[in-house]
Amino acid sequence: MLHLAVRMAGHRITALLAVACAVLGGAALITGTGVLAESGFRSQLPAGRLAGAEVVVSTEQSFSSGPDLPIALPERGTVPAELVDELAQLPGVTAAVGDISFPAALVDADGQVVPTQDPRTAGHGWSSTKLLVDAKVDGSAPAGTGEVALDSATAATAGVQVGDKVEVVAAGRAAAAYRVTALVDAPDTGILFADPTAVRLSGRADGERAGTVDLVALRTEPGTEASVAAAAREKIKDTRKGTAKNTSTSTAAEADAPAGLIVSTGSERGDIASPGAGAARSLLILLASSLGGIIMLIIGFVMASALAVSIGGQRRDLALMRAVGATPKQIRRLAAGQASIIAAVAVVPGVGLGYLLAGQFRRMLVDREVIPETLPLTFSPLPALATVLLLGLAVQVSARSAAWRTSRMPATEAVAESRSEPRTPSKMRARFGLLLIVAATTLSVVPLLSRTVLGATATSMAGIIGAIGLALAGPALVRGIGDAAGRRLRPGVSAPTWLAVSNIRGYALRLSGVVSALAMAVVFVLTYTLAQTTVMSATAQDTRTGTLAQQRLTAPGLGGLPAGTLAAVTRTSGVEAAAPVSDTTVIREYEQFGDPVVESGSAMILTPAASGVLDLGVRDGSLARLKGDTVAVSTEVARTPGSGLGSRITLVLGDGTRVSPEVVAVYDRALGFGPIALSHDLAAGHTTAGLDQSVLVRTDGSEAAQRALTALAAARPGLALEPTDTGSGSSLSDAPPEVWINLALIVVLLGYLLLSIANKLVATTAQRQGEIATLRLNGTTPRQILAMMRREAAVIGAAALTTGLLLSAIPLALLGIGFLDRPWPAGPVWLLPAVALTVICTAFITVELPTRQALRTAPAHALSARE
Repeated sequence: MLHLAVRMAGHRITALLAVACAVLGGAALITGTGVLAESGFRSQLPAGRLAGAEVVVSTEQSFSSGPDLPIALPERGTVPAELVDELAQLPGVTAAVGDISFPAALVDADGQVVPTQDPRTAGHGWSSTKLLVDAKVDGSAPAGTGEVALDSATAATAGVQVGDKVEVVAAGRAAAAYRVTALVDAPDTGILFADPTAVRLSGRADGERAGTVDLVALRTEPGTEASVAAAAREKIKDTRKGTAKNTSTSTAAEADAPAGLIVSTGSERGDIASPGAGAARSLLILLASSLGGIIMLIIGFVMASALAVSIGGQRRDLALMRAVGATPKQIRRLAAGQASIIAAVAVVPGVGLGYLLAGQFRRMLVDREVIPETLPLTFSPLPALATVLLLGLAVQVSARSAAWRTSRMPATEAVAESRSEPRTPSKMRARFGLLLIVAATTLSVVPLLSRTVLGATATSMAGIIGAIGLALAGPALVRGIGDAAGRRLRPGVSAPTWLAVSNIRGYALRLSGVVSALAMAVVFVLTYTLAQTTVMSATAQDTRTGTLAQQRLTAPGLGGLPAGTLAAVTRTSGVEAAAPVSDTTVIREYEQFGDPVVESGSAMILTPAASGVLDLGVRDGSLARLKGDTVAVSTEVARTPGSGLGSRITLVLGDGTRVSPEVVAVYDRALGFGPIALSHDLAAGHTTAGLDQSVLVRTDGSEAAQRALTALAAARPGLALEPTDTGSGSSLSDAPPEVWINLALIVVLLGYLLLSIANKLVATTAQRQGEIATLRLNGTTPRQILAMMRREAAVIGAAALTTGLLLSAIPLALLGIGFLDRPWPAGPVWLLPAVALTVICTAFITVELPTRQALRTAPAHALSARE
């Protein structure tokens, strides 16, 4: 059977090339997505400044709940400082360092902030130099409150040497003078203070974080890393038991307790060194999972279509085999074996291309600052193995399904039907296709019920499901169109037109396959692209309408705004309102239909004064009550059980602290401002920097107020003043990174779709050589044949555009109503003409070229070759 499959494949190269291209492109897309998913699970960040510590004790920087994937916690948690001395006593420990990080930045002689990798965590105590590997120190350790040490790169940028006086902005304080006592040549060193000074500056001497450190790093004797790690875990367990006994009746202490302590070694230290960067791994998993569904749907559609064309061209061969005694099972096995041979040849270069595609995709994510440069991809055979298994299964199912009808028919009927298509399209197939179209239309309603990014994804999914339904119901639809066109033909119609209409009526199955493939491309591009641009436009509309402030004051180079900035802004002439605005990450836990649900998302940090600079569209409650243990939530969140006004919801803050704040306001503009807003009091002490990220300022609109604010920013190092209205936000130039990622995916998938469709059209036309030869022997001229094929191409293009637009119209109209209060989406005006031109050109070129090639072959030779 295998030998026969190979022989048959050798005579159907053109049709099987379409299958090979579908498999090759599908293998590249699946492998690339698999590499991203595997990297999300297994990739590890470098240990960075913790490379010199063999064992690290810290809070767990991820949240796990049941079978769900862990959610990264980007805010740094805290560890009790008394653990430093306790862990230092463990056998095998040569040094124990309680590391502290806080915002710090160096100001050069020109009053400009010297850039650092992460100013939020650039400040450390001198003892952290014990964690560095092969650090070269030029000078002595800082001892007094007015001394610092700098890393060599920062000092070189600022033109500073040992003994020089510099200005440093530390932990939100005003710039102060320090003397440089040492230069440390090691990466990620930062700005080093005397340990007592670092404790005071970071707020660890008193306040909410008193008596804590960020982590405890242990250096060990050679060969004792495992035993020290095990002993550290036992010590932590004992500490937990003691704490539990001392706080057996204190629910408040338990509610404000940070995430559990963990012990990390080896590659695990990377996530602890950079919690925010470690969150990028979760993003890779989410990205791969969101891409996987749409990619598998399109690949399955393309492969099924290509195999249907390939096996459809061999119906006569398969029917003759039935006539000479081949069983239905043997026919299906032969079709599947032939397809598997082609797939095996194409999957190898496809997998290799997929690994290259993953690398390019990572580079784009880094350029768009979606993931850090330090996060590498993980390459292993697992994505390739998964690709082979998935495509192998898809090829087997598609090939056997395509050969099912021929294999089950009686031999005589199979031979009789091998020259033409079934006269009546399958009613079951048409009904199932119509059911899918109805289901897709129903799914289109989701944006009306959920004005979220997740709700918008239903639009593109509905379009693709509708296109698959069209592929199933297409033969009956095309046959109906052909019959209607045939009845309206005038007696004097030209021969090419009559032949084209006859082909539409007689070969509805063949034509509908091509139409549905092109319609899929139309639907995919329109729904996927316009869903992105509509969400982007709605988000910009929410932000623009809800932002009352004209100016935003930030300090990106300082790690946060210095203390006193808000008061200085408020005192400025012409300022009518000012409020700090920051953001963080929260995890919400709730029950839906009796099952626990965990969602992670961004959250604003606001004060009661926020209502003077922001209009969130509050429908219940008031932002003036946003103080203490309180939050404001969006209407989407408020719809979930137990989350309405006055309720207490369960949240996990960005550092792992579990809280149960009261809902004091419900607002509408969640797209622009996020689903949750925390009170400033609730978030205090639970962010890495501990400083406000920005201050929104509403003025009287006068030029005097603008000049006063500009002078304020210029007088304080590191402050940056910018307008809040930086553009419409609805153009692609204003698109956030995730939109560019989705648009890049659209381009890749569209290229795959068009290549596969082009190959399918070429194969379909090439299989008509016998039909073209018969027409020529009957007296039809080459010019008439070309005219006939062009009319068929016009019908294909017009039908694909019409059905594609119809399938896209309802989902896009409902998306526009749900997000923009109008029955049309937002997007570039050139998109539809570009799609129409692409579809028409594809249809005409892929029909014209193989037709001209067929006309170059003598009719007798073409017929003898077919036989």
